[in-house]
Amino acid sequence: MESPYKGKTGLKRIWNALHYSLAGLTAAYRHEDAFRTELWLALLLVPVALWLGPGGVAKALLIGSVVLVLVVELINSAIEATVDRISLEDHSLAKRAKDIGSAAVLLSLLNVAIVWGLVLLGS
Repeated sequence: MESPYKGKTGLKRIWNALHYSLAGLTAAYRHEDAFRTELWLALLLVPVALWLGPGGVAKALLIGSVVLVLVVELINSAIEATVDRISLEDHSLAKRAKDIGSAAVLLSLLNVAIVWGLVLLGS
């Protein structure tokens, strides 16, 4: 069965999507410690990127790498919530899904370190 919200179009759809997105951010902040920590780090690093970035492209790379961590963490949290909703029992596929999500977060964090290192220390 299709979602009853799929039929909405135009500004109503955009308005609803905004509210769902804000609800998702609120839920992630309220229930996910890792997201909360990464958000606070982002709130610290974005102004630092604006201050230290040697140009527009550099600033965009620095900020983009930080925002990517938040995006990947949101996706990882959604995967974990979905897996937990299906079953809390140990299962190799559930573990694999959660581990892969965690690996994606790790790679996004490594990306931050590499981008910031290259932009700020590289020539």
